Amino acid sequence: MLPRRILLSLAASAAAAGALLLAPTPRTHAVGAEIPLFDAHVHWSENAHDEVPLERALDYLDKAGVRMAAVSSTSDEETIKLYRAAPNRVVPMLRPYRTRSDMGSWHNDASIPPYLAERLRLGVHKGIGEFHLYGEDAGSAVMKEIVRMAVERNLVLHAHSDARAVELLFRHDAKARVLWAHAGFTSPDKLDAMMARYPNLWVETAIRHDIGPGGVLAEGWKELFVKYQDRWLVGTDTYVTSRWHRMPEILAETRAWLGTLPQPVAEKMAWRNAAKLFGVSEATFTGAAPAKKAE
Repeated sequence: MLPRRILLSLAASAAAAGALLLAPTPRTHAVGAEIPLFDAHVHWSENAHDEVPLERALDYLDKAGVRMAAVSSTSDEETIKLYRAAPNRVVPMLRPYRTRSDMGSWHNDASIPPYLAERLRLGVHKGIGEFHLYGEDAGSAVMKEIVRMAVERNLVLHAHSDARAVELLFRHDAKARVLWAHAGFTSPDKLDAMMARYPNLWVETAIRHDIGPGGVLAEGWKELFVKYQDRWLVGTDTYVTSRWHRMPEILAETRAWLGTLPQPVAEKMAWRNAAKLFGVSEATFTGAAPAKKAE
């Protein structure tokens, strides 16, 4: 049984995803419709493979206009399978969950840092996460070691966390680079305070339909995106298979509200910031779109 706070967090994610079903039809915009995307939050875990086999996963990326995706999975072997099939499309991220049963205890499990060190020997991972971490759990000795590993290896920490956990990650080492999943499930004013306080905090928008329902930006978000335009990323979060099937629709809505921003800001959020954060070539986005597979 997973801890209650993780169950509540997963329930919140499911509720947010469900809200998308009731959303207005996304409105397209010329700029948003053409801009390529770097999806900063994708999972291709074992539970998805029956409905979304490898070729279908890549096809969904094509249909959604996703040039690159930061992918993490349980187990990590699944991420590596996808990466080896499309190394020019997939940025591997390493989850600290060997199996789903690790979700509730990994932050205090002394066997996790050696596991991460072993997997990192592959030399392809760009970050650790996406992981679930809350409150004072981020202050553990295990987390201090994981932050040290990330800083030493120049890896991004992709955190599905509350503000307190993010604060503690930076307390371990201010040089850490943290990508805050789901915009912290918090408000623009609180994000403003956190981003002002921590210059190494990046934020992504997965499962935040409230940001731009129907492709129209809600109050407070445009100002925040412009103010911190170098540290915002977009994402889907395919934590359930239905979000793979709906990826083109979900990202069409993202494109619609991106298209209401100044074009330099939209491009940064759509792909430039992610390319810089993960250290990948911009040529992937400035060249022609990947060729479609033959039917």
